[in-house]
Amino acid sequence: MNNEEVIEILIKCGVLMEGHFILTSGKHSDKYVQCAKLFQNPMYSEIISSILAEKLKKYDADLVIAPAVGGIILSYEIAKQLNVKSLFAERENQMMTLRRGFEIAKGAKVIVVEDVVTTGGSVNEVVDLVNSLGGVITAIGSIVNRSKNNSVFPYPYEYVVQIDMESYDKEECPLCLKGSIPYKPGSRK
Repeated sequence: MNNEEVIEILIKCGVLMEGHFILTSGKHSDKYVQCAKLFQNPMYSEIISSILAEKLKKYDADLVIAPAVGGIILSYEIAKQLNVKSLFAERENQMMTLRRGFEIAKGAKVIVVEDVVTTGGSVNEVVDLVNSLGGVITAIGSIVNRSKNNSVFPYPYEYVVQIDMESYDKEECPLCLKGSIPYKPGSRK
């Protein structure tokens, strides 16, 4: 599947939106990516996840982990296709942690996945957690790479599609300057 076909699926599922948005960072953009909408459709979720799983299988992981909430289903899909365990990390007292009896054995080979990577913040928090527990990161994976810096991680990084999106400070946003009112669709308030 080529990039255009992937983008077509993302648009069809409502993942890639156009308008006037406030990003999690507080910046404004004319595009927004909401990968949660992909997971409403199991058929497309499996197709897109299989592309990423194929890229990640060479990293020979024992388990896949993701930050909650955005990466939970992706972690499951990738782990299912790689035939390994799936975990997710949750925030507790502002820190990523394992709950629900999840464990990572010392020396376990781990792939960290996330639906969308922009700055890599959530992924890096999970990486720190895995490292603190003695796990060994073999790779990072995401559906969408919004980072303009492909070396955002000190580990191999695989993704399904790169989407370049301009973002602006509120005071310099061309949409605001035209009188448009932004919408904040993100998961963090």
